Amino acid sequence: MLARTENENWFSGWRGVGLIAITYIYFLIFAQFGFLKRLADLGIAGDQLKIIMGAMAAGGILTSLLAPRFESHWQPVRRLQTGFLGCGVGAFFTLLPLDLQTGTFISFLIGSALGVLTVTLVTHLNLWIGTKQPLLKIGLGVGLAYFVCNDPKLFNSPPAAMALVSAMLCFVGIGLANRALVQVSAAIPPVARGTLPPYWLALGCFTALVWLDSAAFYIIQNTPDLKSGTWEGSRRLWQNGEIHFLAALGSSVLLLRRGLSTALSFAFVALACACSLLNKPGQPGLAAVFYPLGVSLYSVALVAYPAYLASTKSAFERSRIAGRLYAVAGWLGSGLGIGMAENLRHIPPAFVLCASLLFFAPWIWKLFCARSHEILTTGMLLIAALGVLKVLPAPASHTPPLHSDLLVNYGREVYIAEGCINCHSQYVRPDSSDEMMWGPTSDVDIRRAEQPPLIGNRRQGPDLTQVGDRRSALWLRAHFMNPAMLSHDTPMPNYAHLFIDDRGDALIAYMESLGGTNHFVHLAATQTMWQLSDQSITSAHQLDGTILLQKHCVTCHSLNGLTRQTWKNSFKRLPPDLATGPFIYVPLGLPPDFRLRRIAQIIKFGLSDTDMPGHEYLPDEEVAAMAGQIIKLSAQKGHENFDCQK
Repeated sequence: MLARTENENWFSGWRGVGLIAITYIYFLIFAQFGFLKRLADLGIAGDQLKIIMGAMAAGGILTSLLAPRFESHWQPVRRLQTGFLGCGVGAFFTLLPLDLQTGTFISFLIGSALGVLTVTLVTHLNLWIGTKQPLLKIGLGVGLAYFVCNDPKLFNSPPAAMALVSAMLCFVGIGLANRALVQVSAAIPPVARGTLPPYWLALGCFTALVWLDSAAFYIIQNTPDLKSGTWEGSRRLWQNGEIHFLAALGSSVLLLRRGLSTALSFAFVALACACSLLNKPGQPGLAAVFYPLGVSLYSVALVAYPAYLASTKSAFERSRIAGRLYAVAGWLGSGLGIGMAENLRHIPPAFVLCASLLFFAPWIWKLFCARSHEILTTGMLLIAALGVLKVLPAPASHTPPLHSDLLVNYGREVYIAEGCINCHSQYVRPDSSDEMMWGPTSDVDIRRAEQPPLIGNRRQGPDLTQVGDRRSALWLRAHFMNPAMLSHDTPMPNYAHLFIDDRGDALIAYMESLGGTNHFVHLAATQTMWQLSDQSITSAHQLDGTILLQKHCVTCHSLNGLTRQTWKNSFKRLPPDLATGPFIYVPLGLPPDFRLRRIAQIIKFGLSDTDMPGHEYLPDEEVAAMAGQIIKLSAQKGHENFDCQK
């Protein structure tokens, strides 16, 4: 029998909900995401990155498989606290300068601590969550974790902030784990309906789901147009968090009412739909609904299966089931998916087909064959892996890997082939107005050493030397597809045809590579020195600010509630209404003259870390006219102050 330390009710398992949420947040926002961003900031890539991340997988697999040996020698509470401690210390260590050796060691520490943490938590989850509606509490913990991870402030925060938040949560987890709801981990009664599939079948299904999820995540994260339509922008992130949360609760209900088989089948169908929709132009928004739906459906089951669903009589058996499940499906399945998606920029139907075969073949075998054996699972994994390598087309000779030097070089070839050199320069001339508009002066020797040099024949359009620092990937894509929509009266032709194949994405990658570390320092200094002259403010009264706003701004901003906002679901931050705000970059309490100059400064130079471009080429009097018109509109609406909470 279970020896309770307090009267158990529905709310008494809140510590277990918190432990699940903290573990998932750490894994999702740091181990899977923030740590990789930190390594990228340090310039660690290629084979070194594979070695470091391989060390994490090795540590996770090792401690997951060794977990059953700890049962008789290590108390669950102390083991869980040790796992949290290792994860927290590992996150703190990533704030230090890392090289291959130290990065590999810390990565192994993180993986090892995660292995101990995850297996111990699900093996003894009844100690903290109890037996009163455990599946719903698991769904609540998983849903909260995904919701928090999709908070735009956390999702878009620097790697150091992700590491600090994750480390602090681990120390909160140490405190939550200190007091258990029950004292003895005993046999757990069945809590769900439906016939439970054999272990080897469940292992194969979970592996297929993790494999497909990891591949889809990697491809979306490394493909700008897919990423912009799925989880870029605050609105999209909040939507993803809400879907994750509701799907996690729905998964709990499915597990309770229909059983594991039904929940996993729904999860696979949702993921397969998401992958198929990602291949269709204009459908990433719909795919962004199915993807979090499928992920949360199987994520809840991944916790619930070894903790409450598997038919076990002892903690040792639960630990063995959890260890093998997370070693094979979690670590190996994830590595298999990422490895096979490494050189892809879309999710081929053959990929989904192979995953379908891996997922449904065990069910078909179980239906038509009386005998089964665990060796079938291993065999199917190997066959599917080899099948994908054979079925998936090799990258075309002109299609380089994602976000690599090859992709940038290919984009440079597209730039030359399309004749961009005939209208755009890549040379900021010294002692000229170029420095204010386009960035720091170029080094002519560096430009001459390029093969071929792209200084330019003549300048009919803006200089592109620092364009990667001045324009976002979303702006570049929109401009290539319809230049007149963003640049009024531009003679630039439409280049939408480049996005039928890989040329458009490659050209954007090349544009984003154009920039330098001194640009933002130069830009800050230029903004400080630039001021609207009294003459330009006087001349602005002769211009129609409303017409200028309609020419240059309403593609992205609404004006008195009227908007086109063609790309509104993809913005990093949704542009405000020009009449009402919120203008979060204009401090409260500025005198009218200073407000005019601050708004003009934003119009002239744009805003870093957003999709707001500068209008460097506009005369100062036009900039002043637009800034003045915004102030007039706001005053008419009764918004005297131009600031608002973020």
